[in-house]
Amino acid sequence: MLKLLKNFSKKDWILIFICIVLVATGVWLDLKLPDYMRAITVLVESDNTKISLVVEQGFYMLICAFFSLLTAVVVGYLSTLISATLSKTIRKKLFDKIESFGIEEIDKFSTSSLITRTTNDITNIQMLISMGLQLIIKAPIMIVWAILKILNKNFTWSVITAGFTVVMILVVIILMILVFPRFKIVQKLIDNLNNMARENLTGVRVVHAFNAEKYQEEKFDKANNDLTNVQLFTQRVMAIFSPFIYLIMNLLSLTIYFTGAKLINGALLQDKITLFGDMVVFSTYAMQIIISILMLAMIFIMYPRASVSAGRINEVLNTKTKIKNGSFDGKTKKKGVVEFKHVYFKYPESDEYALSDISFVAQPKEVVAFIGSCGSGKSTLINLIPRFYDVSKGEVLVDGINVKDYKLKALNEKLGYISQKPAIFNGGVNYNVAFGKYLSDEEVMDALDIAQAKEFVLKMKDKYDSNIASGGVNISGGQKQRISVARAIARKPEIYIFDDSFSALDYKTDYNLRKALKDKMGDATCLIVAQRISTIKNADKIIVLDNGKVAGIGSHKDLLKTCEVYKEIVKSQVFEGGDVK
Repeated sequence: MLKLLKNFSKKDWILIFICIVLVATGVWLDLKLPDYMRAITVLVESDNTKISLVVEQGFYMLICAFFSLLTAVVVGYLSTLISATLSKTIRKKLFDKIESFGIEEIDKFSTSSLITRTTNDITNIQMLISMGLQLIIKAPIMIVWAILKILNKNFTWSVITAGFTVVMILVVIILMILVFPRFKIVQKLIDNLNNMARENLTGVRVVHAFNAEKYQEEKFDKANNDLTNVQLFTQRVMAIFSPFIYLIMNLLSLTIYFTGAKLINGALLQDKITLFGDMVVFSTYAMQIIISILMLAMIFIMYPRASVSAGRINEVLNTKTKIKNGSFDGKTKKKGVVEFKHVYFKYPESDEYALSDISFVAQPKEVVAFIGSCGSGKSTLINLIPRFYDVSKGEVLVDGINVKDYKLKALNEKLGYISQKPAIFNGGVNYNVAFGKYLSDEEVMDALDIAQAKEFVLKMKDKYDSNIASGGVNISGGQKQRISVARAIARKPEIYIFDDSFSALDYKTDYNLRKALKDKMGDATCLIVAQRISTIKNADKIIVLDNGKVAGIGSHKDLLKTCEVYKEIVKSQVFEGGDVK
């Protein structure tokens, strides 16, 4: 928790200091009220008291109460401002850290957990800071000041107050022992519930298609019940705690008045008035002490959950990204050369290599294709170029420089990556195509034209400004893929990487897109992962993968003669006209 407090700025610390001063002022004003109350009590009980004196003391009480209220309002505003600013800072750092993560780190935490940490966990900390600045400062000051006020007033009342205070503290300790472990469980269960909801929403079409609604409901109900049961336990403990605290407060008042009545009954007449005034004041101060402990108890109730949240946030912030940023700025004489030198790669926590001894060179203007059976390592290989993972052994070179030496931004500027599953963002067509860049309308239109997307975009209601929902749920799979391709084309990269990006397209669109791309890509290198022979048939170089190893390299005609794996793939596919030669 303390690590996150380092995110306070100099301005925040100044505001915190102002809060402390205002809280101390408010406590002083609150503790002046019993003194005026005692004075009024003595005046009322005394003979020949002028009413103007009583009114005067009452006026002083009113002034104290007003300024106490004013300080409370200002402290409330400042604490909210400080906590909201801290949340904003932490959320920004957390988001930036997650942005720097590679696939390995994302998989470690899971998407749903990272969402919870960026939202719910930060809210828990914000609530603690907001309440803490008001209560955790006020309560100790109030307790110490009130004790000093009643010190040496009356031994019997002091012992009674001390006894009830000890009981109160014991109750708070028991409460923390009971609920603290549960808060850790709660946050994990919230992660699980978010994962269930996210999984159901993203796969809703499959759920409906397989009539799996009841199955999904049962899974969600179990996760929901697990969370509810743990929260019910903590809420029940809180529910018992609250009336118990009020019972202690009322018993304390009753005990002070009961013992006070005995003391007053046995005192002289003049002492009775003094004792009665002292009893009223002592009772008020004792209540202030108990209420202050209650304030601390509220913080102690909130702290365990916020502490767990802080730990989860720090876990993300302290995670070291394995993909380190290089220092090379990307300025090279070569343009578009990709080379693999004896590359080996295995996934984290895996004993076997997914790729073994991969070597090849892709030159500018070349179309290099990768094909193989499912699980042969095609996508794994292509993902090593933009450094979604780093090689275990060997080197991946872009323009003669190891990709590990590049600044990530410089490396990404050279690449136009189109993933197997298109990423579509909520916004207009032009927003999705120009994503992260400032492009003219003409550049966006040209990119869409090459990607064979212009025709269907012009048929949309608002054309290039037509809104596409997050994930592209309001357009077809082929349309999503073409917009994704247009996004890469618009960047005008040195190297195009198509990770099975044509599988959602029909044969005609696939052919037209590849033809337009070849005509327009200039000196760029084109790397294509594909399942269909028709997509890669005319590539300059085809690399056949089998169980993570190169089974053959060459043109379509050459591989038909020399590579058995390639021939088997060809035989397994049916082409238009049946001609595979």
